[in-house]
Amino acid sequence: MGFFRDQEKRLAVRLLSWQLQRMNRPLPPAEDMERLAARLVNDAHHIARSRGRNVIAILKEMVDDMKK
Repeated sequence: MGFFRDQEKRLAVRLLSWQLQRMNRPLPPAEDMERLAARLVNDAHHIARSRGRNVIAILKEMVDDMKK
């Protein structure tokens, strides 16, 4: 992965950790978190390509939707 994709994945891991802690749920193992974050980043890039939106904003929305 490139530099920016790695940064986005790190941000997704932090957002996921924050959301799970806020919901008082246990954090999954680091490998699972990284795998989920990579999937979220890929999905966000796909959405951004089709809709022309910001990847970071899409990531935030996707993590917020987890609590619903």
